[in-house]
Amino acid sequence: MSNTFSLARVYAILLKEFLQMRRDRITLAMIVGVPLMQLFLFGFAINYNPRALPTVISVDDPGVFARSVTVALENSSYFNIVKQTHSPQEARRLLQEGKVLFAVEIPENFTRDIVRGDPPDLLIEVDATDTAAGSYAVGALTGIASTALRDDLTGPLKARAQTAPPFNTITHLLYNPESVTQYSIVPGLLAVILTMTMVLMTCLALTRERERGTYENLLAMPATPVEIMLGKIAPNVVVGAIQSAIILLVAKFVFGVPMIGSLTLLSGALAIYITANLAVGYTFSTVAENQLQSMQMMVFFLLPTILLSGFAFPFDGMPGWAQWIGEVLPATHFLRIVRGILLKDNGFPEIWPDLWPLILFMFVVMGIALARFRRTLD
Repeated sequence: MSNTFSLARVYAILLKEFLQMRRDRITLAMIVGVPLMQLFLFGFAINYNPRALPTVISVDDPGVFARSVTVALENSSYFNIVKQTHSPQEARRLLQEGKVLFAVEIPENFTRDIVRGDPPDLLIEVDATDTAAGSYAVGALTGIASTALRDDLTGPLKARAQTAPPFNTITHLLYNPESVTQYSIVPGLLAVILTMTMVLMTCLALTRERERGTYENLLAMPATPVEIMLGKIAPNVVVGAIQSAIILLVAKFVFGVPMIGSLTLLSGALAIYITANLAVGYTFSTVAENQLQSMQMMVFFLLPTILLSGFAFPFDGMPGWAQWIGEVLPATHFLRIVRGILLKDNGFPEIWPDLWPLILFMFVVMGIALARFRRTLD
């Protein structure tokens, strides 16, 4: 072998690598798809100043000023009024269930107190389990209401429109009164870390067998596709349980995250979430031809999980199409479950709307994996 440097040999190896890339469709898809996915997600879906956030208004005053504030909030780009009620208890229930982010309470005698020059309290309660979601909207509330009342404060009342707002804005941050970022981020990390590690564990399950030359032995075993899948997934459920315990212990004793809900209920949701992610990885393993392709598929799944689940950016601030994609991801639903149990003390009725999509996702992905595995047997 010649020790002389040869550009011809370098060119030959370079040509060989390009030919291999061209034949690997998943690699080509990743070269083009990952940059485009990041550009579109960050350019269109990610919003640091979310608008149209779900809000309930509790109105106990039939006066003109209360109606003006209500109409102004309805017309504001920050708030999406999903319901009006006369019951503060119903508004609080909607907050507890996670159906709204804000509950605005216009008290009884709101109009009368403004006329008398006695500033009433305009109360806004915020679901602070996601600390990034409502900061801009809360700051805009006083300005929106003041602008609405400025047109109504005429005649003898006009002088009050020229000074400070004729009402007091009281903000209650529920479930996270001090707005501690770790209370929101650390439970979310439980979902993201489990997705990353669980999908990784099983996305190599069958491709590793192929590359080691033991796949034929697996097919020769008197085991059904269901038995093979369960045998590949079950050990990693234990791994996921250990990881979950470590994350929760660190969250409690290092970051001080409150855990006021049922850990038994959380454990059940964790088991479903872990199994769903393991099924995703196993499905990738039935599609990919080698371990590199499996890892590339995992990247395509992990990026939307981080960006569209509500972990990194407020879910309700994303455009509709991004929320549709996010609703398909298991991490989106598990984030709501884990934050609801740990910070809100949610029970089974409150988490069920997010639990059944997880169960459905798990069985659908398992069905796809079994269908793909049967085709590899033919």
